Formats: sequence, C-alpha cells, structure tokens
Amino acid sequence: MTTFLPHVTILAAFTAAAVILIMTPGPDMTLFVGETLRSGRARGFAAMLGASAGLLVHTTLAALGISALLATSAIAFTALKIAGVVYLLWLAVQAIRYGSALTVDTAPATPRSLPRTFLLGVAVNLLNPKIVMFFLTFLPQFVDAHDPHAGQKLLFLGLYFIVLGLPLCAVLILLAERFTAAMRRSSRVMRAVDWTFAGLMGAFAAKLLFARTN
Repeated sequence: MTTFLPHVTILAAFTAAAVILIMTPGPDMTLFVGETLRSGRARGFAAMLGASAGLLVHTTLAALGISALLATSAIAFTALKIAGVVYLLWLAVQAIRYGSALTVDTAPATPRSLPRTFLLGVAVNLLNPKIVMFFLTFLPQFVDAHDPHAGQKLLFLGLYFIVLGLPLCAVLILLAERFTAAMRRSSRVMRAVDWTFAGLMGAFAAKLLFARTN
C-alpha cells in the first residue's frame, strides 16, 4: 500500500487550494512574467524554473522540519497548526487591504543571460522568509498529527505543489501579454483574485479551529 499519498478527498482539496495560490500574483509571478515581456519567453521560463528550484529547497526543508517536530511531539505539531491559523488569517487580511502584488515593469532593458535569470528566480524564492513561513503553515493543514506516514505525505504534497505549478506558470508565460493586459484592464478581476485568496486562507483557519472543537 502506498503510504505517501493522502486520501483522495484531501488531495482534491489540496489541488484546488494550490491552483488558487499559484494563480495569485506574487514576487515569483512578477519576475517571470516581467522577464517574458522584457526579454522573451526563454528568459521567462528560466526565471520560472529558478523560482521552482527555490521552492523545492523550501518545501523539502519545511517537510523535514515539520516531520522532525511531529516525531518530537504531536502537541508541538498542533501548536504549529494553531500558529498557522494566525498567519493565514493575517495573509487574508493583507490580501483584502492591499491587493495582489503584480506590478510588471515592461521597460526595455539589457537582457540577462539565461543562467543569471535562473539564479535570480532561485533568489526570489530562496531569500524570501515569507515563503518559509507559508510552507510551514500551509502544508500541515492537510496532514493529521497522528498519521504515522505524515512526514512522507508532507514531502509529497510539497513536491506536488511545485509540479502542479509548472504547467500553470508555463501557460502564463505563453500568454503573458494577454494576461497582464487583462489584469490591468479590469480591477474587478484583481479584486476577485484577492477575495478568493483571502477566502481560501480564512477557510483553512476555520477548518483547523473547527477540528479543534471536536
């Protein structure tokens, strides 16, 4: 029996949440869409792959760290999830108050080499402490503290998040001009993204609080 695969309902919920999160503008999306518009799709893809490599490091460290915490104390693991409620609610409030962060600079610039663009993508995610905090609070929402295979499932979900993002981000690069034009043309679309993101973060928090009352 495969031990690292979550139950199909949990995986479906994680997939839906991950798609919304991937499509929510942030520093990595700003980078690879901006590189595409300024210097072409090749550099857009290089930036995307670099950002994914940074996420790979973060998700692996987060999964291993959470697994170590779980092995030490299920109570500590639950405390991490409760702390995650506060952080996720904060993200929801920030999204509503300040909106999404897709500010793309399309001014002509000297193109970076592909390796430098890749490394820039790595740095954007690897040096962002908010990414660490996010994975530490996001992944545990889909794992039971008493699951003997929790560590394997955490790692699987983290890697699955990255793999799921690759084709979605590739589509954004291929349609970069249309995507940014649509975002700029309609403030309602951007606000819909913000409220969807905020609702998702709030739902995670409510799910955990409700589970604690039972």
